[in-house]
Amino acid sequence: MYRYDAVDAGYVRARVAEFRAQVTRRLDGRLTEEEFKPLRLQNGLYLQLHAYMLRVAIPYGTLSAAQMRALAEVAERWDRGYGHFTTRQNIQFNWVRLADAPDILEYLAEAGMHAIQTSGNCIRNVTADPFAGAAADEIADPRPIAELIRQWSTAHPEFLFLPRKFKIAVTGAPNDRAVTKAHDIGLRMRRNAAGGTGFEVVIGGGLGRSPMIGKVVREFLPEADLLPYLEAILATYNLHGRRDNKYKARIKILVHETGLDRLKAEIEAEFARRKARFAGPEQARAAGELARIAAQFAPPVLPERPEVSAIEARARAIDPAFALWADSNTRPHRVPGHAIVTVSLKAPGEAPGDASAAQIRALADLADRYALGELRISHMQNVILPHVARDDLPALHAALGRAGLATANAGLISDIIACPGLDYCALATARSIPIAQDIARRFAAPEAARTIGQFQIKISGCINACGHHHVGHVGILGLEKGGVETYQITLGGDPGQTAAIGTRAGPGLAAEEVGPAIERLIATYLDLRSGPDEPFLDTYRRLGAAPFRAAIYAPARDAA
Repeated sequence: MYRYDAVDAGYVRARVAEFRAQVTRRLDGRLTEEEFKPLRLQNGLYLQLHAYMLRVAIPYGTLSAAQMRALAEVAERWDRGYGHFTTRQNIQFNWVRLADAPDILEYLAEAGMHAIQTSGNCIRNVTADPFAGAAADEIADPRPIAELIRQWSTAHPEFLFLPRKFKIAVTGAPNDRAVTKAHDIGLRMRRNAAGGTGFEVVIGGGLGRSPMIGKVVREFLPEADLLPYLEAILATYNLHGRRDNKYKARIKILVHETGLDRLKAEIEAEFARRKARFAGPEQARAAGELARIAAQFAPPVLPERPEVSAIEARARAIDPAFALWADSNTRPHRVPGHAIVTVSLKAPGEAPGDASAAQIRALADLADRYALGELRISHMQNVILPHVARDDLPALHAALGRAGLATANAGLISDIIACPGLDYCALATARSIPIAQDIARRFAAPEAARTIGQFQIKISGCINACGHHHVGHVGILGLEKGGVETYQITLGGDPGQTAAIGTRAGPGLAAEEVGPAIERLIATYLDLRSGPDEPFLDTYRRLGAAPFRAAIYAPARDAA
């Protein structure tokens, strides 16, 4: 994985010193909150309902065991003993004192971490497939590209004050595990007929107030052209993106209002100009930097092991809990005899994505013991151990159980995405966490969850859609109406290959009605699916929304 060089470390230290001076001026009154706000936001500091929140970047979701321990230390020393992992592969600390923020950032800098550009109208943390570098279906590891984009975009003088925030996601697999079509730019690795590596480029995706699925602007972009093409997209957006209305300022609105063909023509013209300037020494320098970065992501040398582990097989035979966990929480690794392990942060009754300092430290220790000291954060708000020998799975499962981290529900109905909602967020209009907890408790039985199969519920506490509710198989949006929290249900969303925005089912429900409505919906799905292997999305697309709407609103209709 990537480690800071002297340039990286020097830059981050300089930013910490700069921010410390800004905080000092805010505390002594030389800066007003209005003057301070853009400065703190580009250093990841938000003012929430009850305290400041610090959002720390975990670029493309990859971090070391030592960095994970640093996060545990921050949680214990400066917060309330826990952290919240987000859908943007970041971690948030919700109870930070303003005076402590520079000390936290200085401490994190020593561990090779920062909070730069985790907010503000700039290019945010670049996200990627959390199975990158380990997945059996991978074309190539996308993380060197993601790191190159991180370096290129950090403090880029042309793109620090865009019309609105800007998000980029990269995947190196044919199966999209990075929700690329819901990003401002999505990059999907491809190989052309000659075997060259490039990208399908998607623009104009995004959720929030006006959810849209991104559109393909380039079927195949050679890897060498990536940076000038990204600059062409950003420059075109920077020129034409609206600045008079923040709700219409995202690139998705520009694509929608301008039309893809016209916007593509402008992007291509700008690309031709930038590519001409980029050719020669600049292109050679970028290629050399990518080669230097890629060397740090060289695949780990894993020992040869039998494809089928006798130790794992014995554990499956004698321990049903382990068998359930291994079925749901492990995925194929590119090297036989190994597995990718998802550690669920969705134990029924807990806040999705939250982990205590003790759990964060335990995960660091287990990464050192079983996963070559490497961890990933997924957009599903879970933690990934990417390189685990299948022989070690029973021991790992036991250790996770002792830490309260052995929930066997990855990808199942209780593996719910939820934003912090009105319990923390100043923008929220309703609570998310209690709704997620209630639903998870209703489907906590592992066997019942396995019967339902792969199922994604996503919950947001406001229209900004930090919980990705628009692309949930079932999405739940919390709103406030007349002082009462109400919840809209959407159906048929899809974050993957066949990305789709969910359709609103009907009127909002009261908080206490949501859980029973989901139970009725699931019962209807189990009755109507063509067989035990038909996923919910397939059933929904085959039958349409009508039977599921009827299930959701059955009591209201019966009462009428």
